[in-house]
Amino acid sequence: MGDMLKLQPFIAGHFIGKDVIVYCGGILKFRGNAKACSDGVLTLEITEDRYSHISVDSIITIQCDENSPN
Repeated sequence: MGDMLKLQPFIAGHFIGKDVIVYCGGILKFRGNAKACSDGVLTLEITEDRYSHISVDSIITIQCDENSPN
């Protein structure tokens, strides 16, 4: 839980509103627009009105999506 307390404000401050790629290990990679990050959960809008909710504890890396049209 300690790492989540550090990562959650970082995500909220740097990635909300941006298109990102989130890697959670193995084949688990999510791509979408970061909409919210609170209560230990990152919410990505994958396509219009379709969301994925990712536990902040499971995030290994997060980066801006260079291939995004935005």
